[in-house]
Amino acid sequence: MPGAPAASRPRALTALVFFAGIGSMATEICASRLLAPYYGSSTAVWANIIGLILVSLSLGYWLGGRLADRHPSPVWLATIVLSAAALIAAIPFVARPFLDLSVRGIDTISVGAVVGSFAASLALFAPPVILLGMVTPFAVRLAATRVEDAGRTAGRIFALSTAGSIVGTFLPALITIPLIGTQRTLLCAAAVIALAALPLLRGRQLVPGIAVAALIGALLALPPGVIKPQAGLLYERESRYQFIQVVQQGPERQLYLNEGYAIHSVWRAGTVLTGGEWDMFLTAPPLLGRPVRRVAILGNAGGTTARAYGVYYPQARIDGVEIDPAVTAAGRRYFGLGDNPSLTVFAADARPFLASTGAKYDLILIDAYRQPYVPFYLATREFFRLVRSRLAPGGIVALNVSTVPEDHRLATAIAGTLATEFPQVVTWQALTFNQFVVGLTAAQPPATLRARLATAPPALLPDAALFARDLRPAVPAQTPWTDDRAPVEWVTDRMIAAYALRGAATPETLLPTAPR
Repeated sequence: MPGAPAASRPRALTALVFFAGIGSMATEICASRLLAPYYGSSTAVWANIIGLILVSLSLGYWLGGRLADRHPSPVWLATIVLSAAALIAAIPFVARPFLDLSVRGIDTISVGAVVGSFAASLALFAPPVILLGMVTPFAVRLAATRVEDAGRTAGRIFALSTAGSIVGTFLPALITIPLIGTQRTLLCAAAVIALAALPLLRGRQLVPGIAVAALIGALLALPPGVIKPQAGLLYERESRYQFIQVVQQGPERQLYLNEGYAIHSVWRAGTVLTGGEWDMFLTAPPLLGRPVRRVAILGNAGGTTARAYGVYYPQARIDGVEIDPAVTAAGRRYFGLGDNPSLTVFAADARPFLASTGAKYDLILIDAYRQPYVPFYLATREFFRLVRSRLAPGGIVALNVSTVPEDHRLATAIAGTLATEFPQVVTWQALTFNQFVVGLTAAQPPATLRARLATAPPALLPDAALFARDLRPAVPAQTPWTDDRAPVEWVTDRMIAAYALRGAATPETLLPTAPR
């Protein structure tokens, strides 16, 4: 009966609340994965997702309470939930064309990831989350049969909803997305929500509900297909950490992560030189003034730098640190990561790895910055103090930091912070969008550094000569970044916004060693 009290089916009502909680959080987690290939996974993008989900839930709570007072019927609640399930099931199929269109539109007006991810979140995820937000107040209204039990009933309903949200947070992130992908995770969430609504229906009311659940179940049989098609695509995967693509562009293989604005590794047959930022790191060993014996690469990615070290510094033992095992697997398959027998790869985050190792390194190379955004905890005074403690006497740290033409504020802040912990820091604007920042534990006169660069292997001398010509000293920052305050996203967003206002990006200037 439409007006049948929910008290006669309390288990169905509590199950529905629990699974609605799962659905709302599963949608939020999947939202980040759907947006990452287009807008990345920066703090700004996450803020848009979380903020809009919370706004949607709040609106749903308000609407659900008003509707429940006017129509306190289980059928109404089941209809709301089935509608939410249908919208969630539609997301994977409308997301790609919508996001392709939104990226082209956003690029046209040069407003970037913040506005783009906000618009995408609002259009794709707000409607079903509003409907799911209506479930909890509606369930409280149906379950509260006596005024004196209202508080206990509301507490139980909200506890169940929160418990479902906890499951909906961890299950997709840790199990279903890596195992079956984002599309099927959303469809499974939609199917479970739809099935949970069916016990609230009776007789002929069940027919449309069963039809919705059956249709969603049938969609699970559809293959996910390519997430982000592009010419030359060789490999695509969603890992626990990010979206991964390998693309063949002419003679070069390129590794893209998330939105694909930056290339994280490259490979060409017959050469280890790239003409890109990886070649910068090959100029660091001569600065030691002695043979390099042990190196740590924080942000090993597909192993491009390690592969080159195997050719030009074969005596060096390398610890490559890469947080994502799926990226390492792609590196072994497509980027010659196994070409250097002296490389040992560790699946770990950079800072915890350094904190836990007892090793002392001649060189620590930091390329873990997810261009253009920098993980704040890898750009602070405390982190650089840790780096220095893991360097052997006379050791060096070298970093790849993003810049844009006429705006080096990010590199300046990082170099200045590094200079508060290292006695000497020099910089080299090697590429249009990449600055090489080097910290030395033993200060040397600039003439000595230039003389050491002149001892680089012959194939690296053109780059070393440019470094020697253009190296600049960095001064300690008056207000260095710390673990408590490191406004990385704020500085980076301002840098990108200012550059967008000045005009579209120009092709990156290559190092003279670029293979032709």
